[in-house]
Amino acid sequence: MVNTERIIRNFTNMVALDSPSFDERLVCNYIKDYLKGIGIDANEDNAGEKIGGTTGNLIAFVDGTVDAEPILFSSHMDTVEPSHGKKAVIHDDGTITSAGDTVLGSDDLAGVVSILEALTVIKENNLPHRPLELVFTVSEETHGGGVSVLDYKKLKSKQAYVFDLDGEVGTAASSAPTILTYTVKFIGKSAHAGFASHLGVHAIKAAAEAVCQIPCGSVRDGVNANVGIIEGGKATNIVPDLCTITGEIRAFDDAQSDVEYQNVVDICTGVAEKYGAKVEFEYAKHIRAFNVEDSNPVVKRFKEVCGKMGLSGECVPTFGGSDNNVLAEYGIDGIVVSTAMNNCHSVDEYTTVESLTKAAELALKLMLTTEP
Repeated sequence: MVNTERIIRNFTNMVALDSPSFDERLVCNYIKDYLKGIGIDANEDNAGEKIGGTTGNLIAFVDGTVDAEPILFSSHMDTVEPSHGKKAVIHDDGTITSAGDTVLGSDDLAGVVSILEALTVIKENNLPHRPLELVFTVSEETHGGGVSVLDYKKLKSKQAYVFDLDGEVGTAASSAPTILTYTVKFIGKSAHAGFASHLGVHAIKAAAEAVCQIPCGSVRDGVNANVGIIEGGKATNIVPDLCTITGEIRAFDDAQSDVEYQNVVDICTGVAEKYGAKVEFEYAKHIRAFNVEDSNPVVKRFKEVCGKMGLSGECVPTFGGSDNNVLAEYGIDGIVVSTAMNNCHSVDEYTTVESLTKAAELALKLMLTTEP
């Protein structure tokens, strides 16, 4: 019952609106006006004020026509850079790309349009449905900035479908990692490199040796790590007195992120002592791991609906984070549903007309379910 022409129109209209993290105003207004047009009032919270953005999370509750527990449907309004001046280009084979100089924004406007279309079909046809809770978040790309400041006392749902995963429609992520980032400062001593290098303490050499020792890539099963930035030095004739490295750790077991971070601390401390340097550490856990078992109703429902649609219904782990990580911290069991966005976070991002239609159909059928 979904309308492909309307789906593509809404998608291309929203893609054309700039919506970088911390400035999702245009997309927020579009969604709010669209929902009002189909009889759903949405309220914006004060997330923007809390995180330094222009826009709040958009929240709505749709009363059900059947007696069932409410379910939360969510997607995010922001896109990564480069995003200014995005445009959706629809190719003859149904592929949708950007013009090539920006991201497309199917991450996560594909999720947004899927939810909007499902709601439209329900309203148009007066279909019986369970109570629905809608949350369109801001600044998801900054480690769930918007969802982290939601007032969870106002939410009723204990189960959620977050439409925000790459890959084939009919798959979902039922587990995702803790994401921990750290910064290590190696503090040495400056000296003239030509006349008195022996008086200096070379911070870059110390940092470089530490980086060589810090495990990167797949450290062990369920743990990935990386050192992504190294910065230091002022001039070629100065022994550098400061060098900073920045890295991240992703682990499906939250405790394992602590173990791996301690390994980084031990390595850097040992190397700093070897060179006579000092070392300072900072770290932050942006989101924490979640895991939803196959026996959970939110997974069983997804698999059953996918089976009826001829989709795989496969639930897999992902090393990517999403708003669902934060929802899980507040006792909401959710999975991250694929909307067939591909090559995300690059100018090669694409989706297809067929997959957008299929994702909207999936959202609709999940909303229409009435079993626990």
